[in-house]
Amino acid sequence: MGYFYIFGTIFFTVYGQLILKWRISGYGELPDGGMFDKVFFLLKLMLDPLIFSGFASAFVASLFWMAAMTKFDVSYAYPFMSLAFVFVFVLSVILFHEPVNIYKVGGLALIILGIIISSRA
Repeated sequence: MGYFYIFGTIFFTVYGQLILKWRISGYGELPDGGMFDKVFFLLKLMLDPLIFSGFASAFVASLFWMAAMTKFDVSYAYPFMSLAFVFVFVLSVILFHEPVNIYKVGGLALIILGIIISSRA
C-alpha cells in the first residue's frame, strides 16, 4: 500500500503541473503593465475551474505524501518523487510538443539512474 501512496503523490503532482500549463497557456503571457494588471490577470486565472483543480491536486498530493511517510523513511521515498520530472517531461513533449534535446534526455537518464541506485539501499 505504501507504493500506492507514493504513486498517488506523483500522479497528482504531475496532473497539477500539466493542467496548469495547459490552461494558463490559453490565457497568454503575464501583462507587462502595472501591478494591478498583473494581479487582475492572476485572479482571472484562479477563477478557472481547471486551474483550481491543479491547485487542489497539489493538496491531494500532499495527503498521499503524508500517508507514504507513515510507511517509508523519507530518505527512501523522496527519490521516487523525481519520477514526477520524468513524467512531466514525457507528457509535455507529447501534449504540448515541447522541444527535446540531448541535455534533457541525459538529465532524465541521470534522474532515473539516481532513483534506481537510491532505492537499493
